[in-house]
Amino acid sequence: MPQQQLLYPLIGGEKIPDDWFPGTIPSNITVGENTVVESSFSFKHFFSSLPVALKVGNNVTLWRTAISTEEKGFIEIGDYCYITNASLVCAEKITIGKRVFIAGGVTIADSDFHPLDPALRLADTIALSPIGNSKNRPAMRSEPVVIADDVWIGFNATILKGVHIGAGAVIQPGALVIEAVPAGATVAGNPAKPVNVFQ
Repeated sequence: MPQQQLLYPLIGGEKIPDDWFPGTIPSNITVGENTVVESSFSFKHFFSSLPVALKVGNNVTLWRTAISTEEKGFIEIGDYCYITNASLVCAEKITIGKRVFIAGGVTIADSDFHPLDPALRLADTIALSPIGNSKNRPAMRSEPVVIADDVWIGFNATILKGVHIGAGAVIQPGALVIEAVPAGATVAGNPAKPVNVFQ
């Protein structure tokens, strides 16, 4: 019989009992009731210095999900969301509505995290190298990501910067979403386009 995966209350500034990862839950978060997390490993790359950098609603499950932020990143997750084995990577702002299901392997990123210009990208690579200074990184572009209520995001989908996903939309597994998705739409492919699920 498989061993049951334990989930623990998500409490800011606390250490999870018997956590396999030797970390602590960040103190600059606000969390609703009955919200749980699998391990403090979810916050290994949580670097935001905002007074409140993560706001999570009631009855949310974060299972093996990476919550990664830059220094000014802010993430908001609404009530009754289930996020499993996904990556939320935030330089500025990611907003997730209520009753959103995010499947395994999903990545949501509000920035490219590196310049697109080749010369600036090389300068960024040097700044991040052992001989560089990360304080000398070129500016990078970010745009908030907004995911409305009742959205389902399938396995291994990717949502990129500036995307707004309307209420009730379905993002099919493996989709690469680079532009807005209307409410109630189903999109698939790379880049993601609307599909007729009744064909």
